Amino acid sequence: MGHAGSAASANIMNEMAHGSSRTRRQSRWTVVAATLLIALAGCVHRATPAPAWQGAAYAPRADGVRLAASSAALAALGRAMFFDVSLSASGRTSCASCHDPAFAYAPPNALPLQLGGADGRTLGTRAAPTLRYLQTLPAYADHHHDNDGDDSIDAGPTGGHMWDGRAPTAHDQARLPLLSPAEMANATPQAVVQRIARSVYAADFRRVFGELVFDDVGAAFDAALMALEVFQQSPRDFYPYSSRYDEFLRGRATLTAQEQRGLDAFTDPVKGNCASCHPSAPGNDGAFPLFTDFGHVALGVPHHGPLPPGSDLGLCGPLRTDLADRPETCGRFRTPTLRNVAVRQRYFHNGSFSSLREVLRFYVLRDSEPERFYPRGRDGSVQRYDDLPARHHGNVETGAPFTQPGTPRALSDADIDDIVAFLHTLTDADVAAARGLRGLP
Repeated sequence: MGHAGSAASANIMNEMAHGSSRTRRQSRWTVVAATLLIALAGCVHRATPAPAWQGAAYAPRADGVRLAASSAALAALGRAMFFDVSLSASGRTSCASCHDPAFAYAPPNALPLQLGGADGRTLGTRAAPTLRYLQTLPAYADHHHDNDGDDSIDAGPTGGHMWDGRAPTAHDQARLPLLSPAEMANATPQAVVQRIARSVYAADFRRVFGELVFDDVGAAFDAALMALEVFQQSPRDFYPYSSRYDEFLRGRATLTAQEQRGLDAFTDPVKGNCASCHPSAPGNDGAFPLFTDFGHVALGVPHHGPLPPGSDLGLCGPLRTDLADRPETCGRFRTPTLRNVAVRQRYFHNGSFSSLREVLRFYVLRDSEPERFYPRGRDGSVQRYDDLPARHHGNVETGAPFTQPGTPRALSDADIDDIVAFLHTLTDADVAAARGLRGLP
């Protein structure tokens, strides 16, 4: 997150004070990094002439942008951009088109893949994830050690924004949809800057970043990404921790008998085993759980979508290219949070399932009854893991609740119903109110 002066840093610290331990550590490092940037920027400014638009009234930054606003002003500007359809080539698509607040900043419809592009009708290649609860998402690393637990344990590939972790920060992530041909479809950063310069909030953009900000396309584009990044760090919008489960953890609510059974099955390592990738317990210091470890896992999800079978391999391509020569990464996609999962209408990276019960049955029956999920070949055999080339099948996760042929099911149908009931307790209060939810639908 960019530095906006000492007042902005104080605002950010205050906003994050109630969050998780990771959030608090992140905010401390944000302020430390920002302080260092101020010191470094002074050196850079003396060594290299600043662009003409950088007036003396603005606090210097090492990346060439100067600010004259608080974090609140930056967030307000980012919010305006987030909902602005005029930032797209079609004039019909905004960030909120695929990340609707009423659906926890996830898609508002049952389409497996969202529509965008220059014509507004181009089909995307992956399902749009929620943008909530990403405030402590680390940059991608092949080997992750979690300081909140046993830091001697190597959690393997972890982190990064997008399904394949290719964007290290929210700042980098904001760039991708603006320029993606299947999303907002701007041909260049300059096209984005020109649209902002014509927008209803152009004057606000100048007030925040300087009157001559649009004279430097690179700096103006970076400023736009910064505003979007700061907006997506807003606690009320993106990590409210207001679900009924959060109230249960605070001791202000109770779970029904069925929801408690669901939580028990969810955490049982020989039954649901869900908490192994979606931790449900508070951290060692009481931090509320995010219901994701941000790891990358190969699940062998059935093929679905416009790409040819076996072509979307997650970490090893095609959208990510730096791991293309690492076969052990193929088929792996980042584990999403399960917070607000009950209001989603499509699941997994390709939107191949449309209900939580389908998802849980897939986990349980994928290997014992594969004919339920995969097509048959010409010889009549079931084509297991049909969206992953056979040479990568060894990457697929096989632990509980995946049940092997000839062994008892890890989860019964009753267990599945109980877990679904529990997952409904993870819906944030604002989302529940927006959807008019009253208990289980």
